[in-house]
Amino acid sequence: MTQLKDGFGRRFSYLRLSVTDVCNFRCEYCLPNGYQGKPTGFLDHDEIRRLVTAFAELGTWKIRLTGGEPTVRKDFLDIVRTVRAAPGVQRIAMTTNAFRLAQDAAKLKDAGMDAVNISLDGLDAEHFKRITGDKRFDKVMAGIDAALAHGFDAVKINTVLLKGLNDEQLPAFFEFVRKRPVSVRFIELMRTGDNGEYFEKRHVGGQLVRDQLDAAGWTPMERGEADGPAIEYRHPEHAGRIGIIAPYAPGFCDTCNRLRVTARGGLRLCLFGNGTGNLRPLLQSDEQKEELKATVLTALFGKRVSHFLHDGDYGDTPHLAMTGG
Repeated sequence: MTQLKDGFGRRFSYLRLSVTDVCNFRCEYCLPNGYQGKPTGFLDHDEIRRLVTAFAELGTWKIRLTGGEPTVRKDFLDIVRTVRAAPGVQRIAMTTNAFRLAQDAAKLKDAGMDAVNISLDGLDAEHFKRITGDKRFDKVMAGIDAALAHGFDAVKINTVLLKGLNDEQLPAFFEFVRKRPVSVRFIELMRTGDNGEYFEKRHVGGQLVRDQLDAAGWTPMERGEADGPAIEYRHPEHAGRIGIIAPYAPGFCDTCNRLRVTARGGLRLCLFGNGTGNLRPLLQSDEQKEELKATVLTALFGKRVSHFLHDGDYGDTPHLAMTGG
């Protein structure tokens, strides 16, 4: 079987597929003014089926469904079933703000969802509202409990590390996983096209987390083949884990194993790249599958060895909701 492989020998077993760029939160590091786009024109079920099938035949076996907030799509459960039915797909995950996860967890599990990542940037209602612009902290916490209760293979928490907003809560997050079998991953704030001033004010490096983990006796774990970019740590007295996603660290891109497709069918080779390859014209008929696969394979040879954030090159993504983060 032909494998997705770039010019640097990296293999791509992991696809992040955005199903919408709409988000109903107003996180100040992403959409401080709320969603400003047009909530139309997203890939339909047949287009998603053809896309996922082609990627699976190229060796992609893990699909993550993202947004915006994916569950604002009323047909999201049907999308999960569509992806689950694609031959070769072994694992389906999603990233969500969990505003409706408490009511949907059982249905998502039944539809074929394997793993859930939940955005949580503060451990109390005050911090949560300050960062997200939303008051539904209790619903998000109930969603985390529901995900654990319904037996997903993995429940992970994504926390964007923000200077002066939640960096002082690190010990509380460590305590959060003492009895909960979840992985909390601290994500360094990333520079995008529209957040330069905010980045300068709020960015703090992942070394802050590493230092506190080392001091508390946590030890790093090995990465799995289809793992994302997090380096995870474990502790014998904690049921859960702590992870760090540090895009500014040396070698961050060396183990890249994921590609992105936007909600309207644009192939993104890198979160911080320039331009998209429009796959949508090749998603209109089952007979286009071989051309679609060939197009993706050819596009991969344009993938750069790494991002160039350190050089002030942030690509053309204005904010992370556009490409699913």
